[in-house]
Amino acid sequence: MTYPLSDIKIARQTKLKPIEDIGTKIGLPASALYHYGPYKAKLGLDYIAGLKSPADGKLILVTAISPTPAGEGKTTTTIGLGDALAQLNKKTLICLREPSLGPCFGMKGGATGGGYAQVAPMDEINLHFTGDFHAITSANNLLSAMLDNHIYWGNALGLDPSKISWRRVMDMNDRALRNIVVALDGNGLVREDGFDITVASEVMAIFCLARSLKDLEERLGRIVVGQNFTKASVDAKNLKAAPAMAALLRDAIQPNLVQTLEHTPAFVHGGPFANIAHGCNSLIATDTALKLADYVVTEAGFGADLGAEKFFNIKCRQAGLMPALAVIVATARALKMHGGATKENYTHEDLNALDAGLVNLLQHIENVQKFGLPVVVAINHFISDSEAETKAIQEACKKVGVNAHLCRHWEEGGKGALNLAQDVIALADSGKASFKPLYPNDLSLADKIRTVAREIYRAKDVDISATAQKKIKQYEAEGFGALPVCMAKTQYSFSANPELRGAPEGHIIPVRDVRLSAGAGFVVALCGDIMTMPGLPREPAANRIYVDDHGRIEGLF
Repeated sequence: MTYPLSDIKIARQTKLKPIEDIGTKIGLPASALYHYGPYKAKLGLDYIAGLKSPADGKLILVTAISPTPAGEGKTTTTIGLGDALAQLNKKTLICLREPSLGPCFGMKGGATGGGYAQVAPMDEINLHFTGDFHAITSANNLLSAMLDNHIYWGNALGLDPSKISWRRVMDMNDRALRNIVVALDGNGLVREDGFDITVASEVMAIFCLARSLKDLEERLGRIVVGQNFTKASVDAKNLKAAPAMAALLRDAIQPNLVQTLEHTPAFVHGGPFANIAHGCNSLIATDTALKLADYVVTEAGFGADLGAEKFFNIKCRQAGLMPALAVIVATARALKMHGGATKENYTHEDLNALDAGLVNLLQHIENVQKFGLPVVVAINHFISDSEAETKAIQEACKKVGVNAHLCRHWEEGGKGALNLAQDVIALADSGKASFKPLYPNDLSLADKIRTVAREIYRAKDVDISATAQKKIKQYEAEGFGALPVCMAKTQYSFSANPELRGAPEGHIIPVRDVRLSAGAGFVVALCGDIMTMPGLPREPAANRIYVDDHGRIEGLF
């Protein structure tokens, strides 16, 4: 069997419905929607504040095995599962993150699903969408500008330029901006600075964890920008920056409503990376979806060791969310790469490589179960998969008491994920979930880092640098010891070495630095060589993106 059309052709042959018709499916009146053209809208905060629900819907997390160049299809599976639940006449809402321009023009390309399991309009969602990321970038850089302006006009707060921790951001991969010098030519006090990508910023994290505009402003005020000469922390509230930052984010914080190709409603809102941030869509979108639908399908970025771990330990902990189950996405060809197959041969049947790579899936299953959740596996089908490979995955999962379903949603839309959806409904309604975070709040920051490394990554231990240890001691002395940790680590391996695939054990996780995100409510641990400003690959996707003679964007998918 061959797949019929490319993603872009599939998208263009699908007739979308007016966005108010999509809202009607989940009980939204037209007056609650702020239109951004015919197929996109924001949901007003006043309407959200007035929502009443006798009971929240069931929250379903879609996560995955450790990513490889072979691809896993987590977003595609999230959309396919949502469409399948809708086909089973379940009131369903999908919650996704907004794509970042960095990956769109870099290595990954667009991030709105694929085949017949997509959210639309794809080109608009993947590029500027409703301008949320631009607003987040501007709010972040307003704080940077106000900070340097404060120093320029006399530095009444006594900020120590050598202790400033706040960095500028942009939503693009640009390695040349990782480390820079600012205030040349007499425009202030010359100091070292740098850029992170917008999705790694604390403003993005705050945006995705705030429950209201008021909460947003309060969290923005708690951002620590550095220390003064007496070594006391200085925050955005001291700089009187939070109200203006919140003003820039007023419209952006309203959730974005779009639709799948099968017209299932979807909130696409917020977009932190899971390898360098907490990797989940906005809490406002998730909370709202749980009041509007019986089943809410959301995703967390990269593998379950990153996105799912942070979804559970950070988002669910802060918000009091109680997920019903987790779906782990796997592909035969990605598992073969974890077992030693190369890019040149992962499309060929290789049961030995598959068997060797299954340890990666099994470790992710065991990890998710540590949080007290039932698990189901979605085998995202590719044309090169053999029946023997699919059977081998299913049998391996069966041995640990987990069902694995072959899913063809890329090719067939929701119909291709009906078996998965039926199992998800049964598990969600079973009451088997007994969710709990991995570690308690009162554990020390170093022991929280160590717990994640040992329990999730199967590391022997962590090696926390002297710089990081000093900062941890300072954070705990200032009252931030109860915060959870956000591990920033390569997504390609359970270890800090991206070349170690499968399920390595007994390694050491090097923690070179830590960063306090007081407003977001966590401490970031930078592990190994992970960068908070990625670079473009040798042949970036931008080389293939253009506007055709009809004004249509090509090459994005």
